[in-house]
Amino acid sequence: MARRNDESAESDAQAREAREALQRLNDENALLRAALADARAQLGEVEEQAGRDPLTALSDTRHFRNELERVVSQAARHKIPAALISVDVDDLKAVNEGHGRVAGDAALRHVARLLKSLIRSSDVAARNGGGAFSLLLDHLDADSALDTAERIGHCVAAHPLDLGHTQVKLTVTVSVASILPGDSVEEVLRRAARNRERVKEF
Repeated sequence: MARRNDESAESDAQAREAREALQRLNDENALLRAALADARAQLGEVEEQAGRDPLTALSDTRHFRNELERVVSQAARHKIPAALISVDVDDLKAVNEGHGRVAGDAALRHVARLLKSLIRSSDVAARNGGGAFSLLLDHLDADSALDTAERIGHCVAAHPLDLGHTQVKLTVTVSVASILPGDSVEEVLRRAARNRERVKEF
């Protein structure tokens, strides 16, 4: 009788150990699943941030170049015009010198937000460095692009940068380069540079 009790106790102990081992495995699997979910989320964030300007969160020059190649190719295939709008913040150096570098960075973020509010979700806004921005507007003819450029100038002028203790009026120089069927990326960039210089001369 005592032997059967010992065997039963041993069997119960083994069963308990097996359940505990199984529970540990379940816990470890749950932790691994949670860690995998975290890793996937972090990877998604990294992928989303890739190609972004760290100050304004707009596209950086590399991502913008890729998008420009896509739009130029699309214009060639489907004969649909598009436009490249160049936006340069005027007197950014004066903002930095008069109010500090932090204010200059705030000015760039402010302009970036205004630009994003004026374009469609399918369009691309990029910062090219310094106070230079580019907008890539798909399926847009020259007249519509000029209207958009005019709205950009008016919008920036109408929304000064609020620094709390003062407001800083900003202006931008805006130029338009059409993207036509048969254009190459380099032709579009040269046209944009020429048009930008012409506008600055006035």
